[in-house]
Amino acid sequence: MNKISRRVLLGSIPVGIIALTTYRPEDSIAQNASGVVNLYSARHYDTDNIIYQAFTKKTGIKVNLVEADAAKLIERIKSEGRNSPADVILTVDAGNLYRAQAEGLLQPVKSRLLETRIPSNLREPSGLWFGLTKRARVIMFNKDKVNPATLSTYEDLASPRWRGKVITRSSTHVYNQSLVASMVASNGVKKSEDWIKRFVANFARPPEGNDTAQIRAVAAGVADLAVVNTYYLPRLAKSNKPEDRQVAAKIGVFFPNQNNRGTHINISGAGVAKNAPNRAAAIKFIEYLTEYESQRIFASNNNEYPVLRGVPLDPILGSYGQFKEDEVSAVELGRNNKTAIQIMDRGGWR
Repeated sequence: MNKISRRVLLGSIPVGIIALTTYRPEDSIAQNASGVVNLYSARHYDTDNIIYQAFTKKTGIKVNLVEADAAKLIERIKSEGRNSPADVILTVDAGNLYRAQAEGLLQPVKSRLLETRIPSNLREPSGLWFGLTKRARVIMFNKDKVNPATLSTYEDLASPRWRGKVITRSSTHVYNQSLVASMVASNGVKKSEDWIKRFVANFARPPEGNDTAQIRAVAAGVADLAVVNTYYLPRLAKSNKPEDRQVAAKIGVFFPNQNNRGTHINISGAGVAKNAPNRAAAIKFIEYLTEYESQRIFASNNNEYPVLRGVPLDPILGSYGQFKEDEVSAVELGRNNKTAIQIMDRGGWR
């Protein structure tokens, strides 16, 4: 029997229970039981369940899964207080991990395995959280309209040459907030704010939709360029729908800032909850997520870049080429988040 039971948080509606196979009363979230790990996850990828099931098979530790977006998970854990059953908090983006840290919801972990496997810039120095996968935020372009030789940096997207030709999602999304946070780390507040004002002036339309919507719009000729995360394009390229594959075929990928700091990298990551009732199981679980096979599944099933060296990329993702990564600390992305939001608002990025 599948050993993962799933709970989903939907707004203010009480938590409902959705078993991946058959739910039994004894599968409910447990406290003070060494044979379980209670995972609060904002990664909404069903393929991750393969990893969780493999962890249970290897260790005998059952994974109880609570799913919601990061903000709702954080608020839930805060409301649960010391009695929270959460063992592991798993979420996307350094900005969300830093928020959980700032709210005092995580505890430090000392793990030689995690420190060895994960680059230092992708984990919190005292062990409050650890990056598990990487995603690059790149420039995607319409192959029929843009010569990639004319592309260079994020900063250049504010050039008059791109007036009315650029789209991206809203400033309310943490992916764009972290991109700006990385620019603040490299260029300072004033230069970043000036860039935002000129960048917004180049928008082909007001921000709307997710990253997939930006790719579709570029393919349809709404704009020439979009700023999006890499893993969205392989999803379309591997789709069983011909229209999705046609969209992907029209799109090229460019890695910005290769002649200076490198392309912006963000992470998904995890930390042990402050009041974790199953601390040892929680650490073992996070360590398992950095093992070769787990990293291979992250890479092949969700088209992300692994944090563990030597793990093969998804072939389509790999076809976009190798690139230099911005090695700014993920902690800086979280630390600069508030400033990023403020200057995006002042710059008119809605």
